[in-house]
Amino acid sequence: MTITQKLDQALNAGAGILHMLPCWVPRTFAVPGRRIRLAEEDLYALGAERGGLDERWLCSTTRPANGPATPHDEGLSYVLGPDGSRFTLKDAVDEKPAIIGAERYNKYGRWPTLGKLFDNQGPLPFHLHPRTEHAALVGEVQKPEAYYFPPQYNQRLNDFPYTFFGFEPGTTKDDVARALENWDKGDNGILKYSKAYIFPVGEGWFTPPGILHAPGSLVTYEIQWGTDTFAMFQSIVQGKVVPYDMLVKDVPEEKKKDLDYIIGLIDWEPNCSPNIRQNHHLPGVVDTAQSGDGYTDKWIIYGKSLGQDVFSAKELTVQPGVKVTIKDNGPCGVHVAQGDGKLGVHKVHSPIMIHYGEVTQDEFFVTDEVARAGYTVENTGIEPLVLLRHFGPDTQKF
Repeated sequence: MTITQKLDQALNAGAGILHMLPCWVPRTFAVPGRRIRLAEEDLYALGAERGGLDERWLCSTTRPANGPATPHDEGLSYVLGPDGSRFTLKDAVDEKPAIIGAERYNKYGRWPTLGKLFDNQGPLPFHLHPRTEHAALVGEVQKPEAYYFPPQYNQRLNDFPYTFFGFEPGTTKDDVARALENWDKGDNGILKYSKAYIFPVGEGWFTPPGILHAPGSLVTYEIQWGTDTFAMFQSIVQGKVVPYDMLVKDVPEEKKKDLDYIIGLIDWEPNCSPNIRQNHHLPGVVDTAQSGDGYTDKWIIYGKSLGQDVFSAKELTVQPGVKVTIKDNGPCGVHVAQGDGKLGVHKVHSPIMIHYGEVTQDEFFVTDEVARAGYTVENTGIEPLVLLRHFGPDTQKF
């Protein structure tokens, strides 16, 4: 069958909601935290040289920047058809743009939002993601991102559940230059100019491009723009060397030794703001218009990045025996964080353990028309049913 035939079959069988398969992504610069339900024996399923599987990408049409050994479809989420056929969400969107909304496709040429769960034993290096003007020089786009820390995945906090964010007021560009000059001398000391924050479980944080941050060891539900650009400013993390190449991965070739250019990647004023927490913390806001007896729909990621509505996310909690109709302002990726029930015609189940390559019932994509018309969510289990939903740009009703 053609992609069109497979997609039509999946849309008809799922009443406009697509059943997605887990998409695991390795990272060489991190150690898996062992909490996102991947079986222990599968943490290095792709080989130790490729790194541990510490990330699960959700409804992804984005490929990771994992070097020359990266398979052509790594990072791309697959749709499971009712006959067992498989095809990527990227191909589905390209074949039938209406599933994300024709206007959105015409503007962005793709499903531009990426959801993920990432789970590390310790913190990530202090890094930023380039703004538009810098990303464009290497053929890329800006990468805003935001985080939510789901209770269902954070019973254990691992080694360092705190996140360094921005600089202490008074930090100068000369301070940063000295740290970068000391890259090959061991720990370059960049963190002494920053501050670590406690990010409470069940709350969130918004990170525009150009803001330095070192995410801690909490399991994170991250929503971001669909790209994998970064610049790592920290030379050693928990004794692990970060190569200089990770600082200049997305820097033009002629600028890789230009410290003025590299420091210029930093959006200086917001990094040094004394009000960083107030500016970026997301405590969560209940959507009272879409909550009622036995169910609560809460905004967990919201707001704008540099004036743009780039993405958002909600957490829907439905109590046992309750069935509700949900309407959204656009398509969304859905992850079942807890419980059992039904999403439209699909049975949903949050598994305790997943083997690499295994089919699950915990990830779906709600197409644009169905999201706007409304779809049912029913809790058929004995505990709360919790769905995390991430949306694309220009979708917030807030």
